[in-house]
Amino acid sequence: MVRVRFAPSPTGPLHIGGVRTALYNYLFARQNGGKMILRIEDTDQNRFVPGAEQYIIEALDWLGIEFDEGVHLGGPFGPYRQSDRKPMYRQYAEQLIRDGWAYYAFDKPEALEAKRKEYEAQKKTFQYDCNTRLQMENSLSLGMEEAQRRIDAGEPYVVRFQFPDNIDITVHDMIRGDVTMNSRLLDDKVLFKSDGMPTYHLANIVDDHTMEITHVIRGEEWLPSAPLHVMLYKAFGWEETMPRFAHLPLLLKPEGNGKLSKRDGDRLGFPVFPLEWHDPKSGEISSGYREQGYLPQAVVNMLALMGWNPGTEQEIMSMEELIKLFNVEHISKNGAKFNLDKAKWFQHEYFQMLPDEVVADYLQKELDARGITASRDYVVRVAGMMKERITFPSELWDTCCYFFQAPTEYNEKDVAKRWTPDMHIHMAKVIEILNTVPFEHDAIHKALLDDYIAANGLNTGKVMNSLRIAVVGRTVGPDMITLILTIGKEETIRRVERAIEKIKVNS
Repeated sequence: MVRVRFAPSPTGPLHIGGVRTALYNYLFARQNGGKMILRIEDTDQNRFVPGAEQYIIEALDWLGIEFDEGVHLGGPFGPYRQSDRKPMYRQYAEQLIRDGWAYYAFDKPEALEAKRKEYEAQKKTFQYDCNTRLQMENSLSLGMEEAQRRIDAGEPYVVRFQFPDNIDITVHDMIRGDVTMNSRLLDDKVLFKSDGMPTYHLANIVDDHTMEITHVIRGEEWLPSAPLHVMLYKAFGWEETMPRFAHLPLLLKPEGNGKLSKRDGDRLGFPVFPLEWHDPKSGEISSGYREQGYLPQAVVNMLALMGWNPGTEQEIMSMEELIKLFNVEHISKNGAKFNLDKAKWFQHEYFQMLPDEVVADYLQKELDARGITASRDYVVRVAGMMKERITFPSELWDTCCYFFQAPTEYNEKDVAKRWTPDMHIHMAKVIEILNTVPFEHDAIHKALLDDYIAANGLNTGKVMNSLRIAVVGRTVGPDMITLILTIGKEETIRRVERAIEKIKVNS
C-alpha cells in the first residue's frame, strides 16, 4: 500500500510552499488508494514555537487536506511526534557505530570554529569529511577505548555518519531522474546530538522506515541531503524497502530570483501563510489567506498548478478532479513564480461558484454588523445579482450597500460630469413615469428610454447616469431598471426626490 507523510517542524507558521508539499502528498495518496500521515518533526527543540503544531493541523484541515494517521489522530505506527519517539533513536545511532557506519565526535564548538578559520586563512572551506575526520577529536582518530572513556566521564559528544571514501551515490528521483554525487563532496553529518536528540537525518530515515513510508515527496531543499539518506538506508540494510523520492521545485518570488518569503508578501501585499499567525515571541501578526477571504478551494487549486499541470488547458479543478489527474512525473523541475493576479483570479472564479445562499450568509454578516434588517429573500436576491462583481467577501458591503441604505452623499466628480443644471427636470419626469406605468422592466424601459429620452433627443448616458447617482450616490451598479425593480418603486422615488433637493449645480 502507498503510504506518504507530511512531516513539518513546529518552528512557526506553515508556509504555502509547505502547504503545496502536503497537497501533492495528499493527491498522490488518494489517487493510489493509499494512506496520508502527519508526523511532527520536533527534534530541534531550540527552534520549537508554541502553537505551531496546532496551527499546522488547523491550516491543513481548513484546506481539506485529510490525514489517515497522525499526531492528532493516532494510528498503528505512533507516536507521530518525534520528541515522543526519543528513546528509540539512540539504539539506531549505536547500531551504525557498531557496524562501522558512524562514529563518536567530541570536537568542541570553539575547536570547530578554529579549524574553519584556519581553512579560511588558506582560502579554503572546512568540511568535516573523509579528508579531515582523522584530524579531529573522534573515535576514529582517538580509538574506541579512549572514546568510551570520555563518554563514561560524561564528556559531551555527537554521532556523525561515516561516508565511505570516493564512491558515487545515486538518488533515483521521480521528477529529476537519477542524481549522482561523489561521497568526497559530502560532509559527515551529525546524526545524534549531545542533547540526546537525533537530528533530522537520522530521525527522518528511522521514522520513514518504521512507519512503512513508500514515497517521500518533499521540497528540493532536501535534495542535497538525499545521498546521505540513501546511504543510511544502505547502512541499516533497508535498501529493499527504501521509499521512492520526489523533490519538488521551489515556490519563487513574484519578481526577481529566489524562494518566496514572508518579506515578499509583506512588500507586495499578499499572504504567504494559509492562516493568520500571531507570533508568540514578537507579538507580530502575519496575514493569512483565510482571514483575507480566500476560499480554501481557490487556494488548493492555485497551489496545485504552481509547478504541476495536467497536460491540458483546464485550470479550474475540484479536489476530486485534482486527485484523478495528478501525476508526479508531470511536476516541473523548475521553480514556479508566485502570481498574485492569478491567485485573485482563482478566488474570483470560485466565489462565482458559491450558491447564492452562501454569498448571502457573508452579506448578512455585514448587515448584522451595521444593525441593518432585511428579509432573507431580499438578501439572497441581492447576493445573487451582485456576486459576479465580487472577489472577496470583504468587498460585499461596498458593492451592495446601496441596496440597503439610501445615499447621503453624492460623488462630486460624477455629479460634475453628469448632472447638468436642467437634470432636476428630467429626474422629476422619472418620478412621473414610475408613478404612472406598470412597475415592470419592459414598461419602464419603453416609457423612460424610448418614449422620453429617445423621443426628446436627450443624452441617454447623462440621464441614466444621473438617475444612478440619485439612487446609488455614484455611477456604479447593475442595470438601472433591474436596480429600481429590486429596491422598489417607493424607495426609488424617495431617493430621486432627495437628490433633486440636495444636488445643486451652477447654471
